[in-house]
Amino acid sequence: MDDEEVRRVSDALDAVEQIADREERVRAQSKIMAEQVRRNKVWAQERSELIRELWNNGDGLSYRQIADRLGIKLSTVQDVFRGYKGSGTVRPKKEAPDG
Repeated sequence: MDDEEVRRVSDALDAVEQIADREERVRAQSKIMAEQVRRNKVWAQERSELIRELWNNGDGLSYRQIADRLGIKLSTVQDVFRGYKGSGTVRPKKEAPDG
């Protein structure tokens, strides 16, 4: 997806936010949110697969290079290798070192 396509999607979302009738606006927002939930799992899986391909078992790009190349946070790349899939608000706490 190039920047033009991202802009068009963003413009469409902006148009939904401008719907004057509140009930109509909320109905449209709800439909969009439901559709995005459906896509999130597939999109996250594709992103994880590409991150692993770019890393290439340590013979490819570094985590930081992958993050820069894909325009995502370094922590997102790290989470793929940790097997973490939740939101940042429920990330498991690190265990305290013994002693």
